[in-house]
Amino acid sequence: MTNVRKSQLCHSESNSNCPPITSGELIRLHESRDVTVVLGAQWGDEGKGKVVDLLAMDADIVCRCQGGNNAGHTVVVDSVEYDFHLLPSGVLNKKAVSFIGNGVVIHLPGLFEEAEKNLHKGKGLHGWEERLKISDRPHFVKHTCTLLKSCTSVRLIFVRLCVGMNFDSYGMCLFSSLGTTKKGIGPAYSSKAARNGLRVCDLVSDFKVFEDKFRMLAEHFLTMYPNLKVDIDSELNQLKEYAERLRPLVTDGVYFMHKALTGPSKKILVEGANAALLDIDFGTYPFVTSSNCTVGGVCTGLGVPPSHVGRVYGVVKAYTTRVGVGAFPTEQNNDVGDLLQSKGREFGVTTGRRRRCGWLDLILVRYAHMVNGFSAIALTKLDILDTLPEIKVAVAYKVDGKPLPSFPANMDVLTRVSVDYETLPGWCCSTEAARSLEELPQQAQNYIRFIENFLQVPVKWVGVGKSRESMIKLF
Repeated sequence: MTNVRKSQLCHSESNSNCPPITSGELIRLHESRDVTVVLGAQWGDEGKGKVVDLLAMDADIVCRCQGGNNAGHTVVVDSVEYDFHLLPSGVLNKKAVSFIGNGVVIHLPGLFEEAEKNLHKGKGLHGWEERLKISDRPHFVKHTCTLLKSCTSVRLIFVRLCVGMNFDSYGMCLFSSLGTTKKGIGPAYSSKAARNGLRVCDLVSDFKVFEDKFRMLAEHFLTMYPNLKVDIDSELNQLKEYAERLRPLVTDGVYFMHKALTGPSKKILVEGANAALLDIDFGTYPFVTSSNCTVGGVCTGLGVPPSHVGRVYGVVKAYTTRVGVGAFPTEQNNDVGDLLQSKGREFGVTTGRRRRCGWLDLILVRYAHMVNGFSAIALTKLDILDTLPEIKVAVAYKVDGKPLPSFPANMDVLTRVSVDYETLPGWCCSTEAARSLEELPQQAQNYIRFIENFLQVPVKWVGVGKSRESMIKLF
């Protein structure tokens, strides 16, 4: 490995006299600046926001790298419940900078409405605009929706700004049945891939140029859907107001992250949205979101080199939930499912929809680990299992009576699997007051160790309640 001169890392105007840095020093430099990542290991709603909030207290920068306001993270601080969709949960840390990266799609009304709602809940968000930075490269989602009738009178919601989409009637029917949040995230990413989207840098630059682009795209969209009623002038007036509010927050995201990684040492935390099984490539396609929610999305959504990604924490709920449609091998449409749903308050933060509930599926979590390489697990909502006399855990799949060696890509196969369970004794007492592993019932400790042994990944935190204090740190 050749030496790298400090002049490549320094930020002063004249670096010609900087001595060379040795290979060992360069390795230590990289190790000291590893990025910590928190990702969902199931179908979302695992409690990522709570883990991020815990880690964000010591972070210098907290980032969002993908998704949009289809994500929903709840954080409880001083008995106040904050709900986040676009803002990084770390915005509650007044000493940290929150950063929204290029991989995110931004719904501007939602961003500012979210901030206002949380401001009214408590003091946690005061001064949020002073500690938020937004990359100049994210695409927009314009959440002014119109109802269309197509595909045998199925009502469809389309986002006005996501113009140029070429959905045939089959595509529109599929879109209507995927169980999405209807936040316009899919159309926004489609527009990005079709290379006809509008970005933050367009809006905060010359507004006349932006207006011309917007009108051209909107008119093209209206030729495709002539029955839509869109007031282009009104839309532009609103966007002009947002441009003024947005401009002070915008920075060049690539240079921002590069400086954070190579300048004075900073603790950088990345908050993943959605989850591994909702990833556009590795999730239960087509019932997925439209971005990469696995660890690769950190690099593409922030401009972070892979060599800087250090610890990757997978957040796993002590049971499994899923919102919307799609295969769910361990789903319990019975009293167990009802208990998990009611006691766990399993309603979507973004949509309010009832979450489907079932036993913990370790085949699914192991697959998520294969894709992400988890350093450790945060096991959440263990307390929801407190009243169950026995607890089942999925440990193998079969199809037509034959063992399935891997998690299937084909959803037709996943819908047909039968599940082999390991049955563990419950503890039938409250765990909510526990603040150490030793204070948990032995059966609960055994449950944790069983998960560790199966996944061959250590459990670092165990959640037994809603507050920050209810996260037990094991090491």
